[in-house]
Amino acid sequence: MTAKARWRPDRPYNELPPPPSIVELESKAVLKACVRSAAAVAGLDRAAELIPNPQVLVNTLPLLEAQASSEIENVVTTTDRLFRHLQSDAAADPATKEALRYCQALREAYGSLPKRPVSTRLAESICGRIKGKDMPVRTAPGTVIANSATGAIVYTPPTGEAAIRDLLADWERFVHGEDELEPLVRIAVAHYQFEAIHPFADGNGRTGRVLNSLLLVERGLLRLPILYVSRFIIAHRQDYYRLLLAVTREQAWESWILYMLRAVEETAQWTLQKIEAMRRLMDETVALVRAKLPKICSRELVETIFEQPYCRIANLQEAGIAKRQAGSRYLKALAGIGILEERTYGREKLWLHTKLLELLTRTAG
Repeated sequence: MTAKARWRPDRPYNELPPPPSIVELESKAVLKACVRSAAAVAGLDRAAELIPNPQVLVNTLPLLEAQASSEIENVVTTTDRLFRHLQSDAAADPATKEALRYCQALREAYGSLPKRPVSTRLAESICGRIKGKDMPVRTAPGTVIANSATGAIVYTPPTGEAAIRDLLADWERFVHGEDELEPLVRIAVAHYQFEAIHPFADGNGRTGRVLNSLLLVERGLLRLPILYVSRFIIAHRQDYYRLLLAVTREQAWESWILYMLRAVEETAQWTLQKIEAMRRLMDETVALVRAKLPKICSRELVETIFEQPYCRIANLQEAGIAKRQAGSRYLKALAGIGILEERTYGREKLWLHTKLLELLTRTAG
């Protein structure tokens, strides 16, 4: 009996088949697209290496991914709120807190990769961090995916903890396979497998997208988890869900893999443009500070105000640039020449890097 014949939208898909062979996955069209996508990712990786302080990228680009990935799941906030509350979310609204947890989950998992590779346990940890509570593999039946407009069931994921864990074990073996399958094809297939298993009661989509970023790093394609793939998915959301379901319905792997390769290629190019724009703005800022404020000018000071759009005096203290009084004086001086904008939120005083925030939030590269 074929996978198509076995599958029914209203029945748990416990017989989820393994991925097909390399020959079936790597069609001519897929391999051609793979060359373009891999080149775009390699270009992004080289560009990221040219930023002297990696925190400039790690603190900014994953936050854009967190905002977009959360929006896909209807957890809506703004990048301005995320950057403002990045260092302290006590006063943030619930959606902003949840999106911030996504970013924290990505950064924590990235930091642990050398000791803890992509696995079921890591996925549980990521999902729990995103949701702010323990999120073990589902044990209760009844999970379905339905059409939001009609309520019709479109997919019923596997049920039963033992069955789900067996499928996740197969997913792990595939993720870490040592065959000749192209890494980007492997990531696309692994993403489908994870979403089809749907191991958690909530947070599967966001967890799967964090895992995509980690697999790019684990497979040696990127040094930093900075690829902003969720931007593409938001722009082509209907295709994303349609093509996922098409793999389940009719094993339409080629269309799904081509979609993911295009997502990687386009977002790598877009992210590269962001990094190049950040480098230009940083160089312009160094030149302006050197000309207008030579007594306080240092590359470390400029890098610190580029680590995130909202800067606090404490950031300068933690970077060893200045103590509290001097730090306040430096930030006020930078505001005086138009680089920062002083703002007060309740009892807290922040300095907004307006050009950096505009660069990060505009839709064009």
